[in-house]
Amino acid sequence: MTKGPIPIRRRLYLVGFMGCGKTTVGRLLAQRLGWGFFDLDEELERRQGRTIAQIFAEQGEPYFREVERGLLDETLTGSEEPTVVALGGGTFAQADNFDRIRADGGVSVWLDCPVEELRRRCRGLPHRPLFRDATSFRQLYEQRLPYYQKADFRVDADQRDPAAVVEEILRCVVF
Repeated sequence: MTKGPIPIRRRLYLVGFMGCGKTTVGRLLAQRLGWGFFDLDEELERRQGRTIAQIFAEQGEPYFREVERGLLDETLTGSEEPTVVALGGGTFAQADNFDRIRADGGVSVWLDCPVEELRRRCRGLPHRPLFRDATSFRQLYEQRLPYYQKADFRVDADQRDPAAVVEEILRCVVF
């Protein structure tokens, strides 16, 4: 991870595991900056006309990742308007997506939260197709963790007010 503030050119990518607050924090951050906001999972569901859980159930994860990759490519080649992008929990952990995001020149911020807190936040939510049980949840988290750790910045998102997380992000980067 980068030490000290670095300038953001066009995009700030929020990365992290399901339940870390990417959408909530992303909306607040974009509003605070006067930037656009793009939530990859929300847009994917809108375009597909069904939830991510339905996509997983009906067509499987490989199909979902293919659609996700295409939407990410659109985001990377889209508008030059400064944008906060909330990535899906697995987007940054796909090697080809990781490389594309790095090449884009935006800044990535990992919203880090202990796995126990993430499980608590996600428990009982039907739209989390990869949350089956505590063991598989932890295994998936551990698989993705090395990618999250490669983000430019790490911000503590554990049981914090989303506005405080936004403030911490604003201390990390130069606009």
